[in-house]
Amino acid sequence: MPAAEAKAAPTFPADAQAPTGFRFETLPVETLRAMDGIALFRGIMDGSLPGAPIAEVMNMWIYEAEIGRVVFAARPQRQHYNPIGSVHGGFAGTMLDSAMSCAVQSTLKKGFGYTTLEYRVHLVRGISDSIGPVFCVGKTVSVGRQIGTAEGHIYDANGKLYAHGTTTCLIFPI
Repeated sequence: MPAAEAKAAPTFPADAQAPTGFRFETLPVETLRAMDGIALFRGIMDGSLPGAPIAEVMNMWIYEAEIGRVVFAARPQRQHYNPIGSVHGGFAGTMLDSAMSCAVQSTLKKGFGYTTLEYRVHLVRGISDSIGPVFCVGKTVSVGRQIGTAEGHIYDANGKLYAHGTTTCLIFPI
């Protein structure tokens, strides 16, 4: 049997910077009910809607969004370090949870939301503030009426893998 061909890792711009002038706040549930998932992310990307407060803390932003695929970018900084001199593993966990669950949300119709039921993170190599921006690609695997699953991968600009994971989300009317 022939060996499976390895997919090329995506590459991203090494000079990617967070957009400026964003506001960060929690959206009212009425706003969330009135739009489908992809419209929410497009609104955040174009600045007509605020970004999530966690994005400010993480120095993270939505880089790309389409139905079933959401990419977050972030610039790790010293504030994200743990006591042993590397970016805390929770940084990768937060990026993965965000990109994977938002990939699920991007498929949802008006009036539906989600919550993460569980997620798994596999750290492949350490992240530092010297590697430049990192990009987390979240893609849906399956989205049904009540459950959505997705996978995610964190890469640097050159396509080097730093972490990967999976999630299961509960889908419900809001």
